Amino acid sequence: MSPSTALADHRPASQHGFADMLSADDFKAAFRNHPAGVAVITADVGAGPVGLTATSVISVSASPPLVVFSLSSSSSSTPTVKKAETVVIHLLGAEQIDLAKNFATSGIDRFADTSIWSRLITGEPYLPQSNAWMRGRIVNQMDAGDSTVVAVQVLQVDLPRDDERAAQQARPLVYHNRTWHSLSESSVMA
Repeated sequence: MSPSTALADHRPASQHGFADMLSADDFKAAFRNHPAGVAVITADVGAGPVGLTATSVISVSASPPLVVFSLSSSSSSTPTVKKAETVVIHLLGAEQIDLAKNFATSGIDRFADTSIWSRLITGEPYLPQSNAWMRGRIVNQMDAGDSTVVAVQVLQVDLPRDDERAAQQARPLVYHNRTWHSLSESSVMA
């Protein structure tokens, strides 16, 4: 019986010869070969802006527009984001790698360079250079292991409109196997 067939019969995994517990290192190693888009999430609950780089942002629904992302319990930004009513999710392109690195670095003032950020009229900190950003209201949170999964209903989207062709050709920033990558026309397979 193949593992996929064994899972279909709904017996506990331990009865199929699978390990009862998977190490965190093995789990991380499995995901190293799964590329992910790069985003920066920002928030402010009144004590100053916080932000973090995330590769866990996914769309869930178009109607209503919902996205989810996860927060590591070890991130210094997590307590503020968990208290926030709204967040801004910035989708980054290859040209914004400096933003990704800045918001992924621990122990620094990620907002020290005031030329990279501003505030929306609604008060949230945002990064005008990002390929696109979405302002949304947190509608649900769920503790999951050493992380928190956050669901956000998107209220506003800002897309580059100056040159639509340039916007369509923007090279996405991707994180794969602990390194930054850029997708381009040469990476198209079909």
